[in-house]
Amino acid sequence: MIGMTVTLRLRMGAHDAHYAGELVDGARMLALFGDLATELLIRLDGDEGLFRAYEAVEFLAPVFAGDYIEATAELVHVGNTSRKMRFVARKVVANARRPGLPPSAADVLDEPVVVCRAVGTCVTPKEMQRRPRELYMPALPAGPAPGASPIVTPAAPDATPLVLCAAIVGAEVTRAQTPHLPITAAEIADEAARCREAGAAVIHLHVRNDDGSPTQSEARFREAIEAIRRKTDCIVQTSTGGAVGMSIDERAGPLACQPEMATLNCGTVNFGDDVFVNTRPQIRDLAKRIRAAGSVPELECYEVGHVEEALRLRAEGAIGDPMHFQFVMGITGAIAATEANVRYLCSLLPEGATWAVAAVGRHQRPMTELAMRLGGHARVGLEDNIYLDKGVLAEGSAPLVARAAAFARSLGRPVLDPGAARKHLGIRPAS
Repeated sequence: MIGMTVTLRLRMGAHDAHYAGELVDGARMLALFGDLATELLIRLDGDEGLFRAYEAVEFLAPVFAGDYIEATAELVHVGNTSRKMRFVARKVVANARRPGLPPSAADVLDEPVVVCRAVGTCVTPKEMQRRPRELYMPALPAGPAPGASPIVTPAAPDATPLVLCAAIVGAEVTRAQTPHLPITAAEIADEAARCREAGAAVIHLHVRNDDGSPTQSEARFREAIEAIRRKTDCIVQTSTGGAVGMSIDERAGPLACQPEMATLNCGTVNFGDDVFVNTRPQIRDLAKRIRAAGSVPELECYEVGHVEEALRLRAEGAIGDPMHFQFVMGITGAIAATEANVRYLCSLLPEGATWAVAAVGRHQRPMTELAMRLGGHARVGLEDNIYLDKGVLAEGSAPLVARAAAFARSLGRPVLDPGAARKHLGIRPAS
């Protein structure tokens, strides 16, 4: 009977959800394993037996209400009274949970996702074993020998580690919207340190005047960068986007600080009711200035054509490898925050390029988690979204970073510290 397996499949309902009304707790998977063990014991001994202990349990991916779980138990050893079993639970159908789709939308997964694995031992006392082995063992073919595969947390797609970026200031959000927006250099540095502790490797930096208005002042950037570097070892990525209507010279102000990374907006885009203008000559001018500053460009793309323009820059020699793309999604007037759009943008990228998603408002959490599942990186923070959950203001960007990091680890993706992120992104080591 070694190798005998039993399987059950069932849907997780609202009554199974334990956290935030959506997430199913790990104990539910262990309850399924207990039911499977009972069936194996009944088939083997004619008695339900007792579950003695687990040797190992690993929770590998989140399970939500609406998901279909297929759980399997395999008999791997039979002793006098002990029966050792290996358990696997896989998600085979997932509730879609995507913006623009009804709550009832769901997808059959091409490749089931392993959500939990375990090894455990059950016991059937001899006096309870109603089926002597000699009555059935010779009449049944031997099952396959149990495999020797270790129980390990599976890596994410392509085993890609995660770089988390925290956008802690921004050019659009205001103190009136959230009191947690940092303005002064000291406030920015403190928030950068909190984000580093939460899992961020990169700080995407805008700066403000004393009255809270956005500025590209070299002096303001230098003050903020120096304050951040006194507090933490995060990569500082300055914005050259500025606010709508800023000149190229104004937007290039932070490059005088020679930041490790700098954004390069790769095209003009409707930005709400305004137009964010980036002409082709302006893009090439900024690319030249970024290279002269010794900075690595982060290629901000708000539309499909922006990715194609970035590839033209590479072909012209205006930028080099490795290329790092930032897909900014959900801006009113620009590309929508959908899985289909992310997958198409990724299909355009050259081999060796890295990519991340920065989604605004209510799109930030689902698109961040989608990017992680697809092997990309992510940007979170108050610049793009001020809410931790439905209607609940985030107390700074650090809670948003912590939530994203926790989700990444649940998928088996290691969250890189700044030193490892520099190597991953092709950035020179910090001095």
